Amino acid sequence: MSFDYDLFVIGGGSGGVRAARISAGYGAKVGLAEESRMGGTCVIRGCVPKKLMIFASSAPEAAEEAQDYGWPDATAGEFSWRAFKSKLDTELDRLEAAYARGFESVGGTIYHQRARLVGPHEVELANGKRITAKHILIAVGGRPQLPGIEGEELGMISDDLFLMREIPGRVLVVGGGFIACEFATILNGLGSDTVLAYRGDKVLRGFDHDGRVLVTEQLGEIGVDLRLGLTPTRLEKDGDGVTVRFDDGSCDRFDAVMFATGRSPYTGGLGLEEVGVKLGPKGEIVVDEWSQTNIPSIYAVGDVTDRVNLTPVAIREGHSFADTLFGNNPRHLDHSLVASAVYTRPHEFASVGMTEDEAIERGRVEVYDARFRPMRSAFAGSDARVMMKLLVDEDSRKVLGCHIFGPEAGELIQLAAIPITMGATKEDFDRTVAVHPTIAEEMVTMRQPTRRHEVHQDGNS
Repeated sequence: MSFDYDLFVIGGGSGGVRAARISAGYGAKVGLAEESRMGGTCVIRGCVPKKLMIFASSAPEAAEEAQDYGWPDATAGEFSWRAFKSKLDTELDRLEAAYARGFESVGGTIYHQRARLVGPHEVELANGKRITAKHILIAVGGRPQLPGIEGEELGMISDDLFLMREIPGRVLVVGGGFIACEFATILNGLGSDTVLAYRGDKVLRGFDHDGRVLVTEQLGEIGVDLRLGLTPTRLEKDGDGVTVRFDDGSCDRFDAVMFATGRSPYTGGLGLEEVGVKLGPKGEIVVDEWSQTNIPSIYAVGDVTDRVNLTPVAIREGHSFADTLFGNNPRHLDHSLVASAVYTRPHEFASVGMTEDEAIERGRVEVYDARFRPMRSAFAGSDARVMMKLLVDEDSRKVLGCHIFGPEAGELIQLAAIPITMGATKEDFDRTVAVHPTIAEEMVTMRQPTRRHEVHQDGNS
C-alpha cells in the first residue's frame, strides 16, 4: 500500500518535533500537524517563559544582596510587566520559528491546523483534508485541569499568566505541586500580594519529605501567605475581582485566581476511541516500552502518555522512537531514573532517584544529610540554609537518590544525575576531590551517615 507519508506526527511540541526531525533526518517522509504554536507547552507556555519569569522575579533580592556587598545604592526599581512581556514575546517568537525551521530544513512538512485519527493509517485535518501515513505518532501533550467547583471559569490556568495585561495586585494560587510553587514564587517576586491555598500540610506531594518541608518553609519566608489544609469551594464575580469561598467557611477577595490543580492528557476529540486506541483512566494513551499503542501503526510520546511528564523525557522518548523505527537502532527510555527541579527562589529544590521513603522500602539505607549556610547569602546576612542529601544502599553501596535544596539546585542535580545513572557508589563520590569553595563540594565530603534505616521482617523500618 502506498502512503502519503512514512510518518505523520500530531503535535508540534518538544517530543513531537524531536521525533519528526530525527525521523526525517533518517530519510523518512514526515508530515506534522500543530493546531497552535510550534514548540508546544514547554516553549510557548511552560518551561521557557516560566524560567525567564523566575529570573525576573529574582531581581529585587539580587539588588538587596548587592547592598550587603558594598553597593548601598543598588535597587531593582519598579517592575514593568509591559517591558518584560514585550521582550518575552520576541524571544518566544524566535524559538517558535527555530522549531519550525529545524524541522523544515530536513524536508518536513507542517500543517498549521488540528488533526484527528480516522483510521490506523489515516488522519483528517481541520479543513477536511485526509492524509495517509505508514506510522502515526501522537504527541499532543497535556492541558491544565480545573478543580470542578462552581465559578471556576472566573479563574486562570497557568497558560493565562503569560497573556496577562498586568500583574494582579492580589492573587490566589490554588494547588501545591511544582507549578503552583513556582508561580507563587514568581508572582510574589514581581510584586503581587500572593496567597497559596493547598489542601495538604506541605507542598510538593510525592517529592522527598525533607525537601517538601524546606520548600514549604521558604514560600512563607519570602512572603507568600500559605493557607495549608484549605480548599476553595466556590468563586464569585466581585466587581473587577473574585471572591473565593473556602471549605472552612471563610472567604476572601482577590484580583485574580490561578488554578494549578494538575494536568490531564489532551486526548479529547482526537478520534482515538473510534480507531480503537486503548486509553487509561485519566484519558492517557496506553503504550508499551517502545511507545507503541495497541494499534501497531500508532505510537505516542510525551505527557499524553502520562508516564513521566517532563519535557526532556518527551524529547528522549521522541528521539528513541525515531532511532528505533527509522534509524535501525532500537532503544527505549528507562523512566525509573529521571532528574527534575522545582524553580522556587531563592533556593531551588532538585532531585534524582528515590525519595527517602522509597529507598527505605527497598532495604537497608544510609542517609547522608548536610545542611549549612552558603557563603554568598550568609555574608549578606541571610539565615537561609542549603540541604545536600544522598541515599545509599547499605549492601551494594550504590547511591539510590540525591536531593538538593539550594541556589541553582537544578544545575547541580544535572551533574549528579550522571554518576547516579551510571550506578556510582558512595565510595565513588568519596574519591572525588572537592572544588572549593563551592556549595556542591558537600556532595563529596559527607563521610558519616546522619541516620540509617533497617528493614525488619515485617517490612517496617
